[in-house]
Parts: sequence; structure tokens; C-alpha cells
Amino acid sequence: MRRAAAARGARLLPLSTLKLVPVDAGPALAAALACPLVVFTSPAAVAFALGSRDAQTLPARSGQRWLAVGSGTAMALRRAGIARVAVPEGRADSEGLLALGELQSLPGVDVGLVTAPGGRGLIGETLAQRGARVHVAAVYRRSAIAPSPARLRRLDQLPGTSALLVSSAEAFDGLWSRLPPPARARLATRPVVASSPRLASMLAGQGFAAIVLAPGASPSRLLAALAADVGAGRFR
Repeated sequence: MRRAAAARGARLLPLSTLKLVPVDAGPALAAALACPLVVFTSPAAVAFALGSRDAQTLPARSGQRWLAVGSGTAMALRRAGIARVAVPEGRADSEGLLALGELQSLPGVDVGLVTAPGGRGLIGETLAQRGARVHVAAVYRRSAIAPSPARLRRLDQLPGTSALLVSSAEAFDGLWSRLPPPARARLATRPVVASSPRLASMLAGQGFAAIVLAPGASPSRLLAALAADVGAGRFR
């Protein structure tokens, strides 16, 4: 994100509210990777799956179909040796993934889901409702961390020509819950870029009015959406 922002002449203030911790998935990961349909939910899931296996590539089998929530996850899978990856074109989120043709009718089909615990659980629940036998491998988990008071002060003191980028409800909650009401009110006056319609709706519920919808969570897509908004007159 820092490199992508610098390429557009922008500066970045990172606010980390989560850290990713590996989970030993063991046999669950082996079972998920052996399924005819294998779904990865994030680039981190790919990285931790590789780390769990102490390998540079994933074991592609003949006839398997590999699916990714977004382009970043698909790119990570290709780097891990999976040449063909299905990815949603319209929206890079759970709903977009579940709209793929391969996942519509799944009676008796084994589907591997490589992910992290928590979240909405929409993918696994929906696949099961469509008849799939879902083999979940949680290869990492999210652990909350608190931004430093100095970093929160910097956030509150940003110039008027600044915007918030949000690609995770859980990460946003980790920031929002630590801000006093006056700081929340000031932050909500800034434009915010949301990586999905679900996040946009959540942010509207928190009082944000200037919401820009990006087509995905990758740095390039978030910043392209912000650049288009700025080009259309934001901050003038």
C-alpha cells in the first residue's frame, strides 16, 4: 500500500489493529487441499498454507478447481504454482465468490475452504446449504493489537486532504472502538474508500457520508477509486 500510494504522489499513515498468527491446521489442511474444489479467502491464507507445509508450492491435482475471493488471492495462488484460478469479476468479496458458476450446485461435492476463523462465515454456510461437504482448514487467526496513542493523535491531526481506506470490518472496528466520540465525529467527516458494498453500508451506519466504493481490497483498486474521486473534484 505504501508503494502504491507513493507511486500516485500520496502519503500513507498505516494503522494496524490486527496481527496475523499462524495456526497448525495439520490434517485439516491436507483434507482441504485434496478436495476437487479448493477455495482460498485471502493472500494470507495462501502464505500460511505454504508455511504450514514448509513448501514453496501447493499440491495441484488433476481435475481440481481452485477459486479465490479476489485478484490478490488469485495472484498469490499463481505464485504458489496454481496456474488456473477462478476469481469473481464484479466484486471481490464473499458474495462475488459465491456467485461463481462452479459454486452454484454442489450436492455431495467436497469443497476445501482455506481461511481464518471468525468473520461472517458466509462462504462455508452457503456452500453447505448448496449441498457441499465443506472441509475447513483455518491456517491463521487474527489477533487484536492497539494502535499507539501517538499514531491515533497523528490520525486526528491529518490535513483536510486526507481519506480513510477500509478493507476489513474487523480491522476498522479495532480502530473505531478505541476512538473517543469527538475523534470519531471528526474522522467521519473525511471521505472513506470501502472495498465492498457491505463495508460501505457499515461505514454509512457509523456516520460516514462521503463513501467511495472500490471494486476490491487490493492497494491498486482502493487507490484507483480514491484517485478517481479526487479527479472528479474531491478537495477542490
